[in-house]
This record gives sequence, structure tokens and C-alpha cells, in this order.
Amino acid sequence: MKQLKKPKKIPLYVIAALLLGLKTYIVYRFVFNVELDNSMQELILFINPFVSAFLILALGVWFKKSSRQMKYIRYAMLAMTLIVWANLVFYRQFTDFITIPQLFMGSNMTDLGSSILTLIEPWDLFIFADVAIVWYVSKKFEGNLSVLYPRSGKVGVLAFSLVLLAGNFFLAEMERPQLFTRGFDREYLVKNIGLLNYHVYDVIIHSKNESQRVFADGNEIPEIQDFIQENVDHERSEEMNGVAEGKNVIFINAESLQHFAMDSEVNGEEVTPFLDDLAQDEDTYYFDNFYEQTGQGNTSDSEFLVENSMYPLSRGAVFFTHGGNDYHSFPEMIEDKGYTSTVLHSNNKSFWNREQMYNSMNIDEFKGEESYDVSPENSVGWGLKDKPYFEQSIPLLEEQEEPFYTKMITLTNHFPFELDEEDATIDKFDSNSNTLNNYIPTVRYMDESIEQFFDDLKDSGMYEDSVIVIMGDHIGISENHNNAMAQFLDKDEITPYDQVQLQRVPLFIHIPGDGNGEQIDKISGQIDLKPTMLNMLGIESDEDIYFGNDLFSDDRKDYIALRNGDFITDDYVSTAGACYDRETGEPMDQVIEEETNSEEEASEKSEEVQNTCEAVQDQVDTELSYSDALIYGDLFRFIDFGEEEE
Repeated sequence: MKQLKKPKKIPLYVIAALLLGLKTYIVYRFVFNVELDNSMQELILFINPFVSAFLILALGVWFKKSSRQMKYIRYAMLAMTLIVWANLVFYRQFTDFITIPQLFMGSNMTDLGSSILTLIEPWDLFIFADVAIVWYVSKKFEGNLSVLYPRSGKVGVLAFSLVLLAGNFFLAEMERPQLFTRGFDREYLVKNIGLLNYHVYDVIIHSKNESQRVFADGNEIPEIQDFIQENVDHERSEEMNGVAEGKNVIFINAESLQHFAMDSEVNGEEVTPFLDDLAQDEDTYYFDNFYEQTGQGNTSDSEFLVENSMYPLSRGAVFFTHGGNDYHSFPEMIEDKGYTSTVLHSNNKSFWNREQMYNSMNIDEFKGEESYDVSPENSVGWGLKDKPYFEQSIPLLEEQEEPFYTKMITLTNHFPFELDEEDATIDKFDSNSNTLNNYIPTVRYMDESIEQFFDDLKDSGMYEDSVIVIMGDHIGISENHNNAMAQFLDKDEITPYDQVQLQRVPLFIHIPGDGNGEQIDKISGQIDLKPTMLNMLGIESDEDIYFGNDLFSDDRKDYIALRNGDFITDDYVSTAGACYDRETGEPMDQVIEEETNSEEEASEKSEEVQNTCEAVQDQVDTELSYSDALIYGDLFRFIDFGEEEE
């Protein structure tokens, strides 16, 4: 009698890899806002999750016992799913992917609790459905699934996995040349090599960056100084030199205040009536094309930019990763002029590692939540409401020795933009985004609190002797709310160009009694505040190392770099691999096609624009890399700046 052949056993790792790969692709396609420009990008996006899943799960074949093989597959699949889910939750707020340095910021989690909970959706449970399926099948059908391989089979599986990985990288390099040299662009990395491979790359880069301080010896500094001297160091404004000499400087970090909220209405009501009026005040210099340049550190990154005129890091928050470095900060440079420096913020000193970082930046004192009367009645969301915060800050300002530099950091207009009903004086916006809807009342509340603060300053007698700077610190509405944002701005859609323009934040420099205030349209950014304030105080900064320019000078570098490598010039906005006309927002290829009469003329003009944008991009990449080198290598420890010139 002919013996029946036993059915071949199906390797569990293949089933798991197919399920995990499909799930990850669905998350890529329908949750992450990944821009796809052509069919090749679509193909790469589709295959890379399967490549990653196959490579990792196929390692299970090396276990000699089938039970261990299946146990490895179950837990590896669970771990990879947790990585996908964690990035999904993070992406909902920041439209970005987690980096290794952010995992060391766990001390912030207790303060972030309510914000994180708002980002978790009930349907997130479905993310784990394939894990449950594999877990069940591996237990129920163990005899039909476990496969023990000979050594040649194991080597074959490993070799096949590496071939798939190499093929993925080859296609990625074809589609995006020099992909790995632009590691700060995390979306390109995830899109081309996959989320899991991106995290492996992130570990490698983190290890490399951490080693830079160990091997740094200061020899890199002359090259950086030469670059700054040739490309960044420009003349200061003679007209504004010393206009604030001897005056107090009160710097308000306006939480999540974006430019689009200015001069806008909801149901016929102005969103920011006081700030709109302040922008027109004869004592105010209002900057209309001022960009935030933060990275993953948000408010802490904006502080770093202002105090140091250096870029934050592309990965993690420099306040956390390099809080112990030496810096040559604004508070340190004004100390010789008799200034004391203080930060007033009704939060704890460990949040964002402020205690250590403020010490490194030579800030004299941090007055945190222990300096304020905080109760459930006067708190909401992240802590003390802005109105009682400003009210309680007046006595703290009055007790400071003059002249002083004080930074004030607001809280109420912070995601998830919670506000008690009795504090809301404007209707919510009506859209499909609760985040944007709630943002409008909290922005109005902050506007009213700043107006109250101005009145209190006048009553206290400090107003006339102070310069008041108000700056939006970073965006509050991420790309995940683009449909609602398009509705608010009355646009059909939010283009990559629009996304860059949404990184504009308001900047006010208010000098009581000046009388020469104006709206200034030149492109500028947070990196420009330090040299601007030094010039206004009449302090020389020739020995300094910085990457910004005096905001009032006509002699400035011709671009503003964003932390992700995008840039803005007088003529162009460069983002998502394309150059746009800065005035119209149209892609330059389209502009050229409309303005030229022949293919030859269009080709010449297109090549000219491309060369210009590539030249600026090279400059931007170099500038960002030099700023990173100063931080990663802790290079300021090798420099003796000496005393600033009088």
C-alpha cells in the first residue's frame, strides 16, 4: 500500500513576516503622512516593511528547538509591533518618528501624561491583531508550523534575507541619492528603508555622535570659524546699536503661537486682538516672515536657539542630550554689562532638564513652580494658567536687581489646548480637528493674558525701563491636522510649501518710547535673536561663534535654514525635494513653464533655478553640520572667549 506523504510544515516566520509587513504598510499608507511622488517610491514603501520583518523574524530558524523558535517569533513580533505603535502615537502629535535620544527623556513622561492619553485611539488595539493571530496559531498548530532546518537551510534563509535588504537599499539609493548623509530627514529614511531599519540606523548614528566628544580635540574649530567669518558674520545695524542699553529685557516665550492665528477671525471675532494692535504700535518692530527652527525639543529647542544662536539637534532635545556642555550664551555675554538673568516658568526644574542646562548657559536663577501659588482652581492642562502666571510674576520681576534679563514661558496654549469654559471668550473653530478647534480659545486666552501683563508692567513702573520681546516658540498644529488647517485658511489643500509657511511664528520687539516701530517683512528666524539683542544692548560679539544675523541689519545671509534641512530665501522655498516660488507658492517648474516661450528657454531657466537651490542647500547642510559638530564635540570647552569688549 502506497504511503501518503506528510504535508510540508509551514514556517511560522513566513506567516508572521507577511502579517507584520502588511500591517506596517497599512500604517505607512493611511496613518503616517508620507509624501509619495512617483511609482518607484510607492514600490519601495510597499516592500520595505516586508524586508525588515522577514530579516528579523527569519533569525528564529537558528534556534535548535522548535519551541524556542516560536517563542522568539512571538516576542520579536510583539516588540516590533510596539515600536510601530509607539511611533504611531508620537507621529499623531509631532508628525515625526522617535529617536534614541528621546528615549532618554523619560523623566518628562509624568508631566506629559494627559497629552499622551489624548493621542491614543481605541482602534489602536487592531495594531496588535496580527500578534494575537500568530500567538494563537503557534500554540494551537505547533505540530504543523514548527520547522527545523539543516545548517544549509539556515544559511540560505539568512542569505536570502540579506539579498532582500541589499535590494531595498539599492532601490532607495537610486530613488534618493546620498540618503544616509541626510539622516536628519527621518521621513525620507522611513519611506525608503522602513521604520524598523530606520531605528537600527538611528542606534548607529547615536553611537557615532556620542563618540564625537571623546575624540574631539578642538582642531575642528578653525574650519568652523572660517565658515562663519565668510558666510555668516555680517554687519550689525548702526541705527539700532545700543537702543536698549541699560534697559531690562523681558522675553516672553509664547507657547505654540503661530503666525496664522494673527490677524484672523472666527465667527467675526478677532483671535488675537491685543497682539494685532501691538503689531501696529509705533513702539513695536513686528517681524512678519519670522520662522521657528526647532527640532524634537520644541520649547527647549527655541530657548537654545535664542540663547546661543546655534541650531538644536535633529535628534532629541539638546537640553537633554548635551545639557552638561560648555556654551557661550547670551546670559553669559551680558553678565559683564551688569545684567542678571532669570527664567520664570511655573513648572518643575527637572522638566526638559532645565536645571542643568540653565546652569550650563550661565542663567543666574530659575524660578519654577515653587515660586508660584498653584492650585486646582488656577490651573489647567500643563499647569498654572497664563493670567495668574503673569499676575504672580510681577512681584518676582520687581524683586530682581536691575538691569535684568528675564525669560517668561507660558503654558496654557499647549497641546492638547485645554481651557475651562469660564475662561473661553471666543468660540471654538468648527472643523474635524478638535486640536485646531480648541487651539483658538487658548490662543485668545494667551492674548488676553499678555495684554493684562502689559497693563501690570505699566502699573508697576517697570514698563518704561524695559524692552519686551514676544516670540512664538514653535508650531502648535501639526501636519496631521492639514485638512482642518486648509479649511481655516480657506485653501483647497495644504501643500509642502504651505507647510513651511505654517512654521512662521510672530516676533515682536517692543521698545516703549521708541516711536520708530514698523512691520519688517525680511525673512528671519529664531537663530537671529542673540546677535540682535546683543547689538541692541550695545555689546560687541566679534569673538562669538554663532549662526544668526542682526534682524535689523540689511547685510544678512540670504537664507533661513530649518532644522530638517528645508530653507527659505527671498525668492524660493525649498522643501520635499522641490523649490517653490516664495511669493506665489507655485513649484518653480510650473512657474518657468508659464513664463517661458520655448522648451530651450525653459530648460535653461530650470537648470539655473536648480543650480541656485542646490548651492543654497549645500550651504544649509554645511551650516547645520557645523552647528552639530560644536554640540556633539562639546567644542566650546576648547575656546577661551575672554571678556567681551566694552
